[in-house]
Amino acid sequence: MPEPTKKDETENESAPPPPEQTTPQEGGNEKGKDEDDTSVSTPPADGMSKPAERKDSVWSLGEGAPEESEKRDDAQRSTLFIEKPQSGTVSVGGNITFIAKVEAKDLLRKPNVKWFKGKWMDLASKAGKHLQLKESFERHTKIHTFEMQIIKAKENYAGNYRCEVSYKDKFDSCSFDLEVTESSQAAANIDIRSAFKRREVKQQEEEPEVDVWDLLKNANPSEYEKIAFQYGITDLRGMLKRLKRMRREVKKSAAFAKGLDPAYQVDKGGKVRFMVELADPTVELKWYKNGQEIRPSAKYIFEHKGNQRILFINNCTMTDDARYYVTAGDEKCSTELFVRDPPILVTKGLEDTSTYVGERVELSCEVSEDDANVKWFRNGVELSDDPKSRYRIKVEGKKHTLIIEEAAKNDTATYSVMTTGGQSEAKLSVDLRPLKISLALEDQTVRLGQEIHLKCEISENVEGKWYKNGQLIEASDRVKLYHKGRIHRFVIPVSAVEDEGEYMFVPDAYNINIPCKVHIVDPPKLHLDGLGENNTVTVVAGNKLRLEIPITGEPPPKVFWSRGDKMVTDSGRIRAESYPDSSCLVIDAAERDDSGPFRITLKNEAGEDTALINIKVVDVPDPPQAPNVTEVGEDWCIMTWEPPANDGGSPILGYFIERKKKQSSRWMRLNFELCKETTFEPKKMIEGVAYEVRVFAVNAIGMSKPSMPSKSFVPLAVTSPPTLLAVDSVTDTSVTMKWRPPDQIGAAGLDGYVVEYCFEGTDEWIVANPELTDKTKFTINGLPTGSKILVRVKAVNAAGESEPKYHPQPILVKEVIEPPKIRLPRHLKQTYTRRVGETVNLVIPFQGKPRAKVSWQKNGSPIDKNDINIRNTENDTIIFIRKAERGHSGEYDMKVEVENLVDKATIDIQIVDRPGPPEVVTIEDVWGENVNLSWKPPKDDGNAAITGYTIQKADKKSMEWFTVIEHYHRTSATINELVIGNEYYFRVFAENMCGLSEDATMTKESALIAKDGKVYKYPVYDDFDFSERPLFTQPLVNTFAVAGYNATLNCSVRGNPKPKITWMKNKVLIMNDPRYRMFSNQGVCTLEIRKPSPYDGGTYTCRAVNELGEAEVDCKLEVRVIYHGVINPGEPLSLAGDNQLHSKDF
Repeated sequence: MPEPTKKDETENESAPPPPEQTTPQEGGNEKGKDEDDTSVSTPPADGMSKPAERKDSVWSLGEGAPEESEKRDDAQRSTLFIEKPQSGTVSVGGNITFIAKVEAKDLLRKPNVKWFKGKWMDLASKAGKHLQLKESFERHTKIHTFEMQIIKAKENYAGNYRCEVSYKDKFDSCSFDLEVTESSQAAANIDIRSAFKRREVKQQEEEPEVDVWDLLKNANPSEYEKIAFQYGITDLRGMLKRLKRMRREVKKSAAFAKGLDPAYQVDKGGKVRFMVELADPTVELKWYKNGQEIRPSAKYIFEHKGNQRILFINNCTMTDDARYYVTAGDEKCSTELFVRDPPILVTKGLEDTSTYVGERVELSCEVSEDDANVKWFRNGVELSDDPKSRYRIKVEGKKHTLIIEEAAKNDTATYSVMTTGGQSEAKLSVDLRPLKISLALEDQTVRLGQEIHLKCEISENVEGKWYKNGQLIEASDRVKLYHKGRIHRFVIPVSAVEDEGEYMFVPDAYNINIPCKVHIVDPPKLHLDGLGENNTVTVVAGNKLRLEIPITGEPPPKVFWSRGDKMVTDSGRIRAESYPDSSCLVIDAAERDDSGPFRITLKNEAGEDTALINIKVVDVPDPPQAPNVTEVGEDWCIMTWEPPANDGGSPILGYFIERKKKQSSRWMRLNFELCKETTFEPKKMIEGVAYEVRVFAVNAIGMSKPSMPSKSFVPLAVTSPPTLLAVDSVTDTSVTMKWRPPDQIGAAGLDGYVVEYCFEGTDEWIVANPELTDKTKFTINGLPTGSKILVRVKAVNAAGESEPKYHPQPILVKEVIEPPKIRLPRHLKQTYTRRVGETVNLVIPFQGKPRAKVSWQKNGSPIDKNDINIRNTENDTIIFIRKAERGHSGEYDMKVEVENLVDKATIDIQIVDRPGPPEVVTIEDVWGENVNLSWKPPKDDGNAAITGYTIQKADKKSMEWFTVIEHYHRTSATINELVIGNEYYFRVFAENMCGLSEDATMTKESALIAKDGKVYKYPVYDDFDFSERPLFTQPLVNTFAVAGYNATLNCSVRGNPKPKITWMKNKVLIMNDPRYRMFSNQGVCTLEIRKPSPYDGGTYTCRAVNELGEAEVDCKLEVRVIYHGVINPGEPLSLAGDNQLHSKDF
């Protein structure tokens, strides 16, 4: 009876651990190290325990602890060992030591080292009288030494060991073997059972039995299905689930001295034996299958042998493939039973078959069992029994059939069938039947636009392809392909010229073709849609005419051009050019005589077409006559002209007007939009300058030449009215008026003013000054007291009198008292400060009539007029001090009196000077490199607040003074960083708004900085030569400027001595030209061009020269004239550069 296959666990223990296996978690269930048992416990996985594996169990499937295993996978493998433990041999009862060494050169702390037996047994917890672990560190060589010593070795100590070392993210591992040999005395005590066991193991090694579970455990997941089919596994998914459960380890049982193996395997129909050994034979034992208790029967037999409890399962079937467990009290021990099907044999193989395309094909075979699992292959590729597949698999008991309903040519292949116990293959050959043409294609002649219909019939119902001129034709919206049974049709509903050619139908899989020809004919036709009314074509005189007329016709028609009775040839100034789909009439340099009708005629075998085309040659108009200037104003005029005699064959669209100064040769465009009328009003002219105007006529072709210039004219205009007319003063018999000149005087200048008045209630204006006055103030005398008058003033020049300026209200001829009012300037409302020696000149305006009286006092006393000059007028008073002194400081009181009315004002004048020196400066303390100074403020502060102090020091040896602190506000300071060994004097200056005091107060004693035994050697420095020839650090760049707006050119230069800068335009030196301003500041050189014009464009050069050399840099400046943001808009591009005017022409 077949028994479940088993494998000696020593095979797993002796193999070196793979790199991904890592240290198990501590605390796993193991047998005591002193027990004579070779079983090795596996670590817990997924948080559950797993039963200890027996030595003879096939399922040694230990899994690493998940946490540490994942960490080891991510750790960086590196070589930490410098000496690894080596495999060794020891006799039973002997001692052996394994040594591992790790270099600590790059490690900050001691590495972590672990010793293992087999895959997972951590030996750290087994240390005792038989196992000792030691470690040491040698500081000189920086090497860690780790030792594992085995004392009084036993046979079960033999096996594979592993040493692992880790440090942070570094990890290294080493495996080694221990062989324990038996002594001669021990060999004599071997019993026959142990010898039998060894012989049995050797026999298994000589004839190994295939273990499916071992294959699944070690196989790649992608190979699971292949193994399941090969070895007859029907419930692969269930087996994998049970295999996963089998890997879980349970805690050591107290009830079972020896438990069930993790799994058993048996062939279908075989017998299996389950055995457990109880620690207490009195405990009640129950067996379960998938949770259902098992009762004794012919199939299930129970047997007791001492502490052993045995369960036999006879005649195993697939239903016995399940999970079994046995309970003893509260304890439970479980296992898995796997039943393997016997191999399926092929009892009748496949046979080679030949057939024709379209026939039904059946490939059959027979197997040893009904409804067995069989797989079909085509050329080694598995065939699926998908309903959508063209292959159908039929199973009838032991007979399996592969059916192909309609065989195709590509079904020719090698087909094979495979079972778990055998396979068979056969070749299928599919050939074509001979093809006959029942109806061939016929040649056709089709009129353009008609239907093309090609039809053929063949003896077989096969697909085919259509070709035109050797190119494959695909079905589309335009091309229709039909196939019904043995008939194939090709249809184009609307034919085109390109459809002409040789057509061919080729049946699929046959080396024959059915050809025909299609010929497309079409009468010739002219397409004149793009021409104008009456087929008129317009061309500009002097231009080349290339008139292309599209033509159609099949075959391509012949083209004839004629003008009157004369044919147009294919050469000459007027010629015809022919192309496959068009014809061209070409006229080089068209002339007005070329105008007239041209005839084009098309002819081919399908017909004829003809048409007349009118050619019209147009030109720009003639220039108008010279314009007339009918009226001239201040900056404008009115001009008129007559239309040109010849409009060039195209209506006149409008006119462009230009003007220029008579002395200039540059014309300026005045209108950017066409002027539709024959009159125009030029504006923005300069008075007194002679101008000329001219006119251009414009039609659709272009612009005419300019007309002759008009007669020169000069714009002149009267001035604007005078401004700010006001009453200056009034007496009982006179009125004094004042005004300002006109805002606009014009080129005619200003000759004088006329003052007129009239009495209120009358319209008669009386001229007050028979002769012109050039002053802006006039007194009208001889007026009756108490009367009211109206006053107006006119400006007069060569163009005449301006518009009058009226006084807004009547003026009463009677003297009026005006109260005094001092209008003190804002800056005099605060203290007025000046330095000693400066000039004081104050103007204080006031008002008051009549005859205001002004008086001054200083600090309540009259002013000494010999020291201070005072000058009074009717409207203001002036106080003047040529050289101010501090004695002039004080409060000045001003009083203005008009009869009994008084107004007063006070002005505070402060004359300041530099302060005196501070009072005594004393050295308060000296320590280290520091000196503490103190002083008193100066007695004389210069009539201004002290703003700070400046402190200087001087070495006693040289007495050269150096400033230490400036603008210091306190009266004591500490001087730091003095040179050790030197002796210093110090002095202090006072400072106010006028500056530093003229003298300084120096310390009477000196301050010695103690050397403290140090001797300081002064370094010697060579003078640095700062001389350098000129060098431009930032060059000029090319610039665009807008006419009328200032432009600047900038560059930077360095050099020592400071270089002299000169500017040149077009290599000509720029000197004394008011249009250019030159600046140079801190090496930055600037040339400013004031309101440039196009003439200012050119190449500008900056030259720097000193005694060591010179340097130059240049750039280009382009000045553009912009009109409303556009460069001369509205004119042809050919004139864009010719009509820009210099800015001085405006």
